[in-house]
Amino acid sequence: MNKNPEVDTYLKNKAHPMTPEIQRVREIILETHPDIIETIKWSSPTFIYKGNMASYFMNAKKHVSLMFHKGALIDDRTGLLQGDGKEGRTAKFASMKEIENRKDDLQSVVKGWIALQDQNA
Repeated sequence: MNKNPEVDTYLKNKAHPMTPEIQRVREIILETHPDIIETIKWSSPTFIYKGNMASYFMNAKKHVSLMFHKGALIDDRTGLLQGDGKEGRTAKFASMKEIENRKDDLQSVVKGWIALQDQNA
C-alpha cells in the first residue's frame, strides 16, 4: 500500500470530524491496486493512477465526499457515483458501516478507472 507520509500529516493537521472514515476509504482505494499513489493536490488528498483519479472534498463535515474527476467516463454499475456533470462524479459515505457495506462498490469504481486508463495507455 502506497501511503504517502505527506497525506498522513495533512489528515492529522486537518483534524476532520470523520478522519477514521476518511482513512478507511483511503485504505480501500490504496489496497485496490499496488500502482495507485496519493499526494496533496488542490489542497486535498488526491489518488492517482495514470492520471488524477479522485480527490477528497474536505469541506464536507457530515460525510466522506470523494470526487472522481472523470467519473462520467467510468462504467459504474454499482450506483456508487452520483452526479450528472460533464465529467466529475462523487461518492459519498455517511458512516463507517456504509463504507464497509460499499467497499466492493468502491473497489469496482476504482478498477473501472484503472481499466479505462490501461485501455488508453
